[in-house]
Amino acid sequence: MKFTMQPARTAPHIATLISLAGISALTMNIFLPSLPTMTAHFGADYAVMQLSVALYLAVSAALQIVIGPLSDRYGRRPVLLWGLSLFCLATVGTLVAPTTEWFLAARMAQAVMAVGLVLSRAVVRDMVPTDQAASMIGYVTMGMSIVPMIGPGIGGVLDQAFGWQANFWLLLGLGVAMLYAVYVDLGETLPADRFGAGQSFRAQIRDYPHLLLSQRFWGYCLASAFASGAFFAYLGGAPFVGTTLFDLDPAMLGFLFGAPALGYFAGNWITGKYAARVGVNMMVLVGAILITLGMTLLFLTFLAGIQTELVFFGFMTTVGLGNGMVIPNATAGMLSVRPQLAGTASGLGSAIMIGGGAALSAMAGIMLNEETGAWPLLWIMILTSFAALACILYTIHRERQLTRQA
Repeated sequence: MKFTMQPARTAPHIATLISLAGISALTMNIFLPSLPTMTAHFGADYAVMQLSVALYLAVSAALQIVIGPLSDRYGRRPVLLWGLSLFCLATVGTLVAPTTEWFLAARMAQAVMAVGLVLSRAVVRDMVPTDQAASMIGYVTMGMSIVPMIGPGIGGVLDQAFGWQANFWLLLGLGVAMLYAVYVDLGETLPADRFGAGQSFRAQIRDYPHLLLSQRFWGYCLASAFASGAFFAYLGGAPFVGTTLFDLDPAMLGFLFGAPALGYFAGNWITGKYAARVGVNMMVLVGAILITLGMTLLFLTFLAGIQTELVFFGFMTTVGLGNGMVIPNATAGMLSVRPQLAGTASGLGSAIMIGGGAALSAMAGIMLNEETGAWPLLWIMILTSFAALACILYTIHRERQLTRQA
């Protein structure tokens, strides 16, 4: 894509937004195949090096609460530029880290890349109305959905060819490239009447109850969190199920593990094509129904004694498909409840989704053992899917109430 210097308020190309979200996802998982190599390099325990994942998610969730309000106050562009600059510095820190503690500190600092995930969506909402925003967010997350499928594979190849540091050199190069892309392509999209409006940060915080007390905001937010919770639980439990229960080798497990990502890609495509036509509420509802139906059928199939890897991983495509419809549309909905706080809504929604997902992932990993089999994971996934369905049904009911009162 050819970049040219844009005026101060020129909207970015969608490729820029896809890249911002994609690098945010890539930073989470590209180095996972290198964890054993990194453990040997630093002379640390494997459990300690695994903290590079948990600590990153924890800091990312916390930062996403702050990123949104900062961008609502000071603008999307400066927050993105500062965030990307700090990400590049943090990545240099991972490359020169002499100790495990230094590396983990730099790894936590890398979580500032959450600016890409949060603000790529807020920028979309600045640019277009709600239903069109859902469509654009669908295309953005469709591009992002490819990254979890290919990221670990790329990281494994780089590790084998050049060592674990190659993963972080790649992230540094992409960070620098993204910094340049944002500088030349992404003008300020926050509406002029809201940018630098003179309101202090403390005064802005006093306005947040208008968002936090909105039942519709929480309906969309929790529908997204519970729907994605089924996927995060899968991330925490599926490796155990595949390895211990189905005796899969790493290659086959890696192949089957990507089943939800295929469904997610398809769900994002459906969102991009139809969201503007049918509306965000219907898209979230259909997505939640698909997840619930898939998990119910999987539960009943296992209950009937048909417990194979193809059945288990095959039904996981419905989780990805439903999430591909729920997440971008619920995000567009929560961003539109209070458009003047779109950045805040995006950050808070992402923080709740990632924080809750990390907890469910850990819960699945803790509860699973050879005696329980896959049942704790199946219970978590079916309960979260029904909760997502209940949340969107309530949100639709609440919206109809408000419409009648208007």
